Amino acid sequence: MACVTPVRRLDGRDVTTLEGLPGPDRSAWAGALVSSGGSQCGFCTPGIVMRLAALEGPVSDDRLDQSLLAHLCRCTGWQTIREAAHAVLDATAAPRPGARDLDAAAARAALEGGVPQRVGPDVVLGDAGFADDDAPAAALVAVPDGDGDYAVADTVAAARTAAGKVQGRSTTVPLGHPVALPAGDWALTLATTWVEPAYVEPDASWCIPGGEPASPYRNGGAFGGKRHSPVVDDARRLADELDRPVRVLWSREDVVRRSPKRPPVGAGIAADGTGVLRVGISGGPVDDDRWAAVVRSVGAVAPGLTLEQVPVDGPPVSFDLRAAVWAEAAVLAAAVRLAPEGRSGDRVPVVGIPVEVVGPGGGRAVVCCGPDGALDIEVAAGPVLDAVVLRSYAIGAAHQALGWVGSEGIAVDPDGQVQDLTVRSFGILQARAMPAVTVRCGDGEGSTPVNGSDAVFAAVAAARWLADGLAPSWPTDRSGAGRR
Repeated sequence: MACVTPVRRLDGRDVTTLEGLPGPDRSAWAGALVSSGGSQCGFCTPGIVMRLAALEGPVSDDRLDQSLLAHLCRCTGWQTIREAAHAVLDATAAPRPGARDLDAAAARAALEGGVPQRVGPDVVLGDAGFADDDAPAAALVAVPDGDGDYAVADTVAAARTAAGKVQGRSTTVPLGHPVALPAGDWALTLATTWVEPAYVEPDASWCIPGGEPASPYRNGGAFGGKRHSPVVDDARRLADELDRPVRVLWSREDVVRRSPKRPPVGAGIAADGTGVLRVGISGGPVDDDRWAAVVRSVGAVAPGLTLEQVPVDGPPVSFDLRAAVWAEAAVLAAAVRLAPEGRSGDRVPVVGIPVEVVGPGGGRAVVCCGPDGALDIEVAAGPVLDAVVLRSYAIGAAHQALGWVGSEGIAVDPDGQVQDLTVRSFGILQARAMPAVTVRCGDGEGSTPVNGSDAVFAAVAAARWLADGLAPSWPTDRSGAGRR
């Protein structure tokens, strides 16, 4: 809640943090959120707990969703948070049975998130350890300035003043689709826009002179958005140059301006599965080896598609983001198999039909989208290891996929500068807009566990697109109620 509450509103008031809750209440919330999978990286969870702890049960889903309007959990898709709230606030809520192996849960979380991740009550309570948590108290603070470097001072406030930080705003600039569709007589076409990965913990690192910088990950994968974050090298460089420990801290606006986005695409596919997928690339051509890996991943899910790089003006892009490019290919391939006759945007919505996606790594998902938008998901990813974590990641992937198709996007001006700089401007689905999701976790082929939530992400996107009538550009419903 601290990120949406100006300090002036607290004048003369008492503030209770998570540490101020009675011990039994803290334990109840921690246990419920671990049991439901309602906390993954844990960065947003303490604020959510405090918001929910102020309620008196029993509570309705509508009341819970209303209380969560000021919050964002990008990981879990809200449903598991609701379940935890009911477990604590409703006298009739039944506890979840069975002890869990939290080491196995952490192993499943690492597969789904791409980096090591802890699972347990300490994560819910904010003690997972984040990038800036253990920085030396006397460290200098470095924040990005307007010239592509950093302003450095003794405190965050002084560094931001020196940098001339201006609070980010939303914009009236419309969303654009920067990649032109390929020429051809296609059964389906799709154009996507710039999408912000919107991980909640901003990039941060710290380093002592001659030391190793702190990882910006710590307990969450940021959907691949921090894989090559420059804060690590920046912290090392500044510490060595200034011969002092240095904390490098990005604000939300810095993340949106500087971090990589999902590459926009323009694609066409024929009824036989052949087609062209054009990928927007800013900042020069992609390294040959990296592009070859993208081509292989697309070939694994949609072998009839040919890839093309298209230079565009805009923020940096990354293929490390969740299922980037191959998910778009999988969506097109699945949709063209199941779509009725007609062209993009003129088709009858398709609901209740299983949509299957098998990812390049072997994870498999089958998704049905019902007439009311409810999702039925079957995910197979090798040995389950921990069904709670796999289910939580599947629901989180569904939430992200629904937003990707329906509402998410950021405005970029003709010079390639991002204009939407607040979390509320990204189009992320709020809790009240999230449909019911049922998940069944099964063992996939083989004895090796693999990532399953990326296949869920692609399959949900395909199922939602079919249910929306295959509109030729995303997002399909930017103005929908209940969206951030």
